[in-house]
Order: sequence, then structure tokens, then C-alpha cells
Amino acid sequence: MKPIIGITSDIDENGETFLKADYSRAVLRAGGLPVVLPAGLEDIEEICGRIDGLLLTGGEDVNPLLFGEEPKKELGKIAPERDTMEMALAKCAMGKDMPVLGICRGHQILNVALGGTIYQHIYTDLEGPLLQHKQQADRNYPTHTVQVSEGSRLSEFASSAEILVNSLHHQAVNLVPEPLKVIATAKDGIIEALESTKHRFVMSVQWHPEALSNRADETSLNLFKGLINASKTL
Repeated sequence: MKPIIGITSDIDENGETFLKADYSRAVLRAGGLPVVLPAGLEDIEEICGRIDGLLLTGGEDVNPLLFGEEPKKELGKIAPERDTMEMALAKCAMGKDMPVLGICRGHQILNVALGGTIYQHIYTDLEGPLLQHKQQADRNYPTHTVQVSEGSRLSEFASSAEILVNSLHHQAVNLVPEPLKVIATAKDGIIEALESTKHRFVMSVQWHPEALSNRADETSLNLFKGLINASKTL
């Protein structure tokens, strides 16, 4: 049987749930069965008990109150209902040693769920020259390089030690708590990927592999296959 992958969704100004189809398509391509989880979902334990893997998706900014900071003026739109649900789902899934893949916002949520912090706006929080992390090109195209750590799980999926990624964010991971470790960075030092040293499969990336998979990007497809294959062993 195909493993059931719970995919978190976003919520619009009218309270309606929505999700870019690329996420479900990528899970299907990798051999999984996607199930969209409505933003604001409350039955966390029951849902967590019925899925085989969790995909934390991209979206709006993370509420800084979750990591002990007040909102800065550069903070964008937040979705407290979504924050609450995703934090609870991430903790529940990791508590069960369920496979988890975080993407963009999901990369940041995963870090915060374990006690880490994020930069609210990299262009004011960090000094020195930074790359363009909110690209002007179509999201299906890569625009900058990422260095992948040797020996990491990501290195098993990547086509080389330096890969091309797309980039659609203005927040980024800051302090990284155990058991997470940094496994990829951009050339300006921005943390681009994390993995857990404690769990069977807990990974996150700052870019959007679901969009790159539309172009048959090998690394992106392998990320989803890794999630699906790990979910099959539960």
C-alpha cells in the first residue's frame, strides 16, 4: 500500500484552506498518497496516528512570539491558526519517529518546534552582502547554488556537492537546536537544509523542491522519494 502523507495547507483572508498542487504532485510522483490537512486542524493526535509521513509546506511568515521575540516592522503576514497546528503536528510526528520533510516555511517551523529561532527579515537582521533569496524568476527555475555537507542524508539525494535551488523567502533559520544539524548552506551563509541526528527521517530545506520537481530535478525528486520510502517502513 502507498504510504499516506499528510500535507499541511495554508489559509486565506476568508478562512479558506488552499495548497499549491505541486506538493501533491510531487508526493504522487514519489509513490505516496497525499492527504491535505486543513489549516487550523485540532484533532492532532488522531490525525498523527492515521498518516505515515508529514510534509510541512511553504507559506507566510512564522509568528516570532513562538520563539520568544516581538514582531519587527519587516515581519510579513502571519497565520496563528496554522502556526499552532503545524507546531503540534511536527512535535507529534517527531515524538512518534514519523518521517517528516519541511519545505521553506516548514523548514523554519521544524526548527522552531524543536526550540530554535529564525531571522524575521534577513536583510535587516544580518550584516554583509546577501544573495537574492526572493527570486524574480518563475518558481520552477533555480537561481542560486547551495553547498551540501559531505556524509549528510541530503548528499545521498543530491546530484553533486553543489546544487542549484530556487529561493522564495525573506526569513531564515538562525539558532539550530539539537538534534538538528546544518547540512547545507548558501554561499552567503544562509542555512538551507537541516536533518535530525536522532530520528529515522527528519529533514528540511529552505528552497521549494516541489516546484523544481516539475522540471524533473533529480535532487528534488529524490527528497520526496526519501520521505516516501522512509514512510513505508512504519
